[in-house]
Amino acid sequence: MDRQQIFLSLVIPVFNEEQTLPLLFARIDSALAGPLRDMGTIEVVLVDDGSADRSWELIGARCRQDARCTGVRLSRNFGQQAALTAGLEAARGEAVVSLDADLQDPPEVIPEMVAMYRKGYDVVYGTRRSRGTEPWLKRVTAAGFYTLMERISGVRIARATGDFRLMSRRALTHLASLRETHRFLRGLVPWIGLAQTRVLYDRGDRIAGTTHFPLHKMMMLAFDGIASMSVAPLRLAFLMSVLLFAICVGYIGVTVVKFFVFGVPMVPGWTSLMATVTIFGTIQLVLLGIFGEYIGRIYEQVKQRPIYLVSEVISGGKGDEAPTGTRGDPPARG
Repeated sequence: MDRQQIFLSLVIPVFNEEQTLPLLFARIDSALAGPLRDMGTIEVVLVDDGSADRSWELIGARCRQDARCTGVRLSRNFGQQAALTAGLEAARGEAVVSLDADLQDPPEVIPEMVAMYRKGYDVVYGTRRSRGTEPWLKRVTAAGFYTLMERISGVRIARATGDFRLMSRRALTHLASLRETHRFLRGLVPWIGLAQTRVLYDRGDRIAGTTHFPLHKMMMLAFDGIASMSVAPLRLAFLMSVLLFAICVGYIGVTVVKFFVFGVPMVPGWTSLMATVTIFGTIQLVLLGIFGEYIGRIYEQVKQRPIYLVSEVISGGKGDEAPTGTRGDPPARG
């Protein structure tokens, strides 16, 4: 396959980025006139994930002025991973690059990704050589999380990477067949395999506004990743119950020895009652909590709702209404 002149799509999820979008558009224009000029045909897919500010208005104005831009408006906020999925499935390019709207992932790195794609790689990760002024706690916890994910899932997950990556059409086709409701693309992409590599870059700071990924959202994404890629928490629950049971038996044994061998007095029935209630109550609560998380995900998955819904599409200088339920459904199978 000739990969010298390609049809390249840029996919950018947007959520309440009114302050950032003008700067993003200017940076994209600069990249298209400069380092991306000789790539081939380029389209830009902007996915509005139910923004409450003027983001969709700015996206619409941009798409009507520039035929290379396509705006996809989701019917509500479905979350960053669902919005990214919507953009990847709307993109028409033979190679697709996803990046954030805050420009922490610079578009000037894309030519290096395309160069690796031309060498035959299906997935090219943007790997952070430096992380700007990102807090040290976030760096440490991120490194620990991905190490844990790799060990419990058996999938080699690229370190120091986010959602800044290039994927070939073949990789996108495989990814589209995975219809998890709780999506963790940073684990699903390496799971599909194919030839993968990385390019290094220096990550900048957010150009405007505030982060839309606070601690609680990061923790939710982390648990989605663990639950979707591994059954290790279920096995851990079983091992924990065995360990707590052993502690309970040991405690009762020590108490019996102290009473019968050393004559240490006890309140009748107190030890056995407290040991039974505390230990077994703890076991049940822990197990129910872990089982509940997995059962909840099964419940949401078997309903087979679409991952996202599109309310409007603006493409090639005009707006089109997207019929409800026609996007985010499982792909047709031959």
